Amino acid sequence: MLRSVAFSLALMAVPLAAFDHPAFMKDSTVKLEKELAATYGEAARPRIHRGLDQIAQFWTAGDGSAPAFEGFVRSNFAGNQAALDMLFARCEKLFEQLDGHLLEIALAFRTQTDLDLGPIAPYDEAFAAYDPGAHVNDDFFANKLAFVVLLNFPLTTLDERLANGEKWSRRQWAEARLAQRFSRRVPASVNLAVAQAGAQAEQYIAQYNIWMRHVLGENGERLFPAGMRLLAHWNLRDQIKADYSEKDGLARQRVIARVMDHIVRQTIPQAVIDNPRVDWNPFTGQVSASSVKDYDQAPPAASAAVSADPEPDTRYATMLGNYRAIRQLDPYSPTAPTHMARVFEEERELPEARVRQMFERVLTSPLVPQVAALIAKRLGRPLEPFDIWYAGFQPRGAYSEAQLDAMTRARYPTPEAYHADMPRMFQALGFSPERARYLASNIVVDPARGSGHAWGAQLSTAPAHLRTRVAAGGMDYKGYNIAVHEMGHNVEQTFSLKNIDHWLLNGVPNTAFTEALAFVFQAKDLELLGLKAADRREEALTVLNDFWATYEIAGVALVDMGAWHWMYDHPDATPAQLKQAVIKISQDLWNVYYSPVFHQRDVALLGIYSHMIERTLYLPDYPIGHLIAHQLEEHMRQAGAIGPEFERVARQGRIAPDLWMIGATGAPVGPEALLSATERALSASQ
Repeated sequence: MLRSVAFSLALMAVPLAAFDHPAFMKDSTVKLEKELAATYGEAARPRIHRGLDQIAQFWTAGDGSAPAFEGFVRSNFAGNQAALDMLFARCEKLFEQLDGHLLEIALAFRTQTDLDLGPIAPYDEAFAAYDPGAHVNDDFFANKLAFVVLLNFPLTTLDERLANGEKWSRRQWAEARLAQRFSRRVPASVNLAVAQAGAQAEQYIAQYNIWMRHVLGENGERLFPAGMRLLAHWNLRDQIKADYSEKDGLARQRVIARVMDHIVRQTIPQAVIDNPRVDWNPFTGQVSASSVKDYDQAPPAASAAVSADPEPDTRYATMLGNYRAIRQLDPYSPTAPTHMARVFEEERELPEARVRQMFERVLTSPLVPQVAALIAKRLGRPLEPFDIWYAGFQPRGAYSEAQLDAMTRARYPTPEAYHADMPRMFQALGFSPERARYLASNIVVDPARGSGHAWGAQLSTAPAHLRTRVAAGGMDYKGYNIAVHEMGHNVEQTFSLKNIDHWLLNGVPNTAFTEALAFVFQAKDLELLGLKAADRREEALTVLNDFWATYEIAGVALVDMGAWHWMYDHPDATPAQLKQAVIKISQDLWNVYYSPVFHQRDVALLGIYSHMIERTLYLPDYPIGHLIAHQLEEHMRQAGAIGPEFERVARQGRIAPDLWMIGATGAPVGPEALLSATERALSASQ
């Protein structure tokens, strides 16, 4: 049932009780409503009442006396449509300038830490941790521009957007997004604390590399090539996937799985993190000085004593740092007073309970044991826990990692070479030559220090940034695969910013949608290398791969969700206590959803994802993205070329998720399309 505005605002008042609300507010709002209705007509009364209620929730004694409040309302209420249109246009134009230039500053300040440009000095970390927008919300309440917006535009709840959004015009959606900018009154100090904690977490993860030549097999053998430096968790997971096509892949996969387990349990020796000077046997725990030098210059890690002492719960201390910073937002977030509520209700606009049900439908599907049996048959052995990352369904299973690396390194020796090839790739995806050139001209390719990411612009005249790893010998296949994924983000970011009717609607409904669109590109990575397109059987295998990937990441997402609920239930927890909680959550979920298939209990691998540490409740976007991606891929397959449909759906902008998906494919977000396609694919793959 749709909540009334009065009820919604009553809920808003509770967490804002910490604000110093002036005693005059009730009398002043009653007087002003009567006065303004007399001036602008009774038809304006609902809008007047709503606006007065909205600013009353945020106005404090420090913002002004009764005469100041009343004078502000009289001067700033847009009483007719022409005045409202002018205010809306002004806000849209100037907020684009503000957000766009602040993002440009933030990117500049993060250049040294984000890009592979040499050593990072302490002052580089300070620049990266600085948030130039930290004071904006505070400033706009102080100079009362926030109150101008709240007086004139509707601050809506998720229930209202879901119930009424289908009937709203594009302008109404844009007005709702405008008001949402000021749904919280957060002090600049809190925003800065969140930014600093996030930057520290990102830096910790960006340097969490394992030199694999120095990680020994069970019998002390060296299984990995010289110089292989894998970032946790991304590259470790991707190496497991790559090793399905390698002769000695099984032994290497078992080593990596053991490394992952040590990382989750924090039994990994501190000395082996990003350090090729020592050898480590993860089966025996032995650490010794290495006689192998497989690095050209001093490695990033400082010289450390040869010791098996474990990393001192730094992983979980970093996670707690993010939690404690973000929790400072709670008292200033009236419509969503916890991080979980903010992420699911305000950012994703998909209720957490519904998201959990979608994941559980996949995890408990009777198709899971059928697909697992097929994987075991293809492997010729019982499944092991790391087979949650089985990659043999993918067409690339026909190519070794070395073959793919040779192709990508030859074609893309530098970021500039990748950028130069973009127009060709875009045309191969179905974009016209003109559109292909347009897209390439709006994307900059940078060499990433970490695994890679995409930064969309906020200023319609600025480019998007694609960042991926490019080693000295050229871009390896892992970097290329990530680059194609991030390129999908960049194309969405370009269309949904530069080719949309209202800047306030730029973007997509939530992060899962941009992930879904990026997956559409990533699925074509081999075709973009000139390798043969999939036939019908290979298309069926691709569906099975999507299903298995969704099965894997849905459990990981539930770990992330469970960890955040646990932290809120235990706000004074120590890193050691959080570690034990995450291990238990990981094992419990494994025992329920994975142990019946893998026949091993108390596995902690679901807790390996670095997103849990450097980002906050981001992981659910991936399984949601897989479900959305499959819906979109099915639709685009029927439509033919990807290009035109990709542009059409991206230009819908940031409306409600189900409305966006209905506009794109004719059906709301859900697992049904993936489950139905998986059932068909099982038959086709036999």
